[in-house]
Amino acid sequence: MTDEDRPNSPRYQSWIVLLLSLNFGILFFDRNALNFLMPFVQPDLGLSNTQVGILSSALSLTWAVSGFAVGRLSDRLGSRKPIIVIATVAFCACSLLSGISHSFLMLLGARLLMGAAEGGVMPISHSMIVIEVAPERRGLAMGVAQNLGSNLLGSGLAPIILVPIAIAVGWRMGFYLAAIPGLITAALIWFTLREPQAGKAGTNEPTVTLQEAFAERNVLLCALMSILLVSYLVVCWTFMPLFLTNIRGFTPDMMSWLMATLGISAGIGSFVVPAISDAVGRKPVFVAACLLGLFLPLGAMYLTGSIWILVLVFFFGWALNGIFPLFMATVPAESVDPRLTATLTGIVMGTGEVIGGVLSPLAAGAAADVYGLSAPLWMMFGLTALAVICALGLRETAPRVLAKRALLAGKPASVG
Repeated sequence: MTDEDRPNSPRYQSWIVLLLSLNFGILFFDRNALNFLMPFVQPDLGLSNTQVGILSSALSLTWAVSGFAVGRLSDRLGSRKPIIVIATVAFCACSLLSGISHSFLMLLGARLLMGAAEGGVMPISHSMIVIEVAPERRGLAMGVAQNLGSNLLGSGLAPIILVPIAIAVGWRMGFYLAAIPGLITAALIWFTLREPQAGKAGTNEPTVTLQEAFAERNVLLCALMSILLVSYLVVCWTFMPLFLTNIRGFTPDMMSWLMATLGISAGIGSFVVPAISDAVGRKPVFVAACLLGLFLPLGAMYLTGSIWILVLVFFFGWALNGIFPLFMATVPAESVDPRLTATLTGIVMGTGEVIGGVLSPLAAGAAADVYGLSAPLWMMFGLTALAVICALGLRETAPRVLAKRALLAGKPASVG
């Protein structure tokens, strides 16, 4: 590695963000594969809607536990790169296990293991970015790392690639092919990234404790938003493909393109939404994105006529995906000591996954068995409405906005 590529140079900052984004994208391709293949898996394995919800909940549960435990361990040890590499190889193996599953219980075990492998990847990725990337570009960098690859690959390309494969050669082949790219990114991370050096003046000890961090209102509100919006995403990923094919009568191919619209939206939003929040502030962007999210489930249930109108509703309604890295990592890191980023991200993400990701698909699946597949979409609407209320309570943390306010007031910038 040349001096031009040394850590903290612009070139290295760009490379670490793009590589971690690609790695997380491959991870999400594996995670979302079952959702897009569910119209084929459900009849083949004879699954009920409740069992579909349990499969989603299982991955969320172990994802959450792993995110908290691995993020905390990483902050304590100061070791990040080896953990990401090991986790990446592990989730590739779990994708293969999903493909060979021939029963609900076997598939459930594979999803539990996949969540355990994947959960710690994003908290550690965020902590590496906080250390390596300049603060004035932090929101954009963290947005790209969490949202660009995950949505272009995990939500955009995944349905377009996996559904035709399932139609042509069966759903199992989709899981086998999904396991290969992660091995490549694991090698790239190992050979091209250095272990980030956190802390200054010879100490890595955070200046605040976790107890003090959670006394901060922003951290608590971000954890609550994580519960609500992780629920929104998981319910959508789990039941929207079934709703579009079984209730709206779309073909699997048309369903795959509508779901791919979500990935395209979030891929673009990974740049646009965090960049706007860097410029105008986190809070107004949170409120606007959550309000747009209200329209997606309503459009899916009630819009008829031109399919392109529905495509636009899916595209703009999914803009709320762009705020996920902001409430999961950026705002907590900006509200307290940034050296707690991996721990806080693991806790905020883990809270959302445990309470939202685990319970919401279970509740949505049970409701769908009783009231029909419209019930999960009404849950999405209610969850987003509550997220708007939480967003209104946040204190602004964007460094550029605070600096402008301080300049106007003639005072040092601070969170407020």
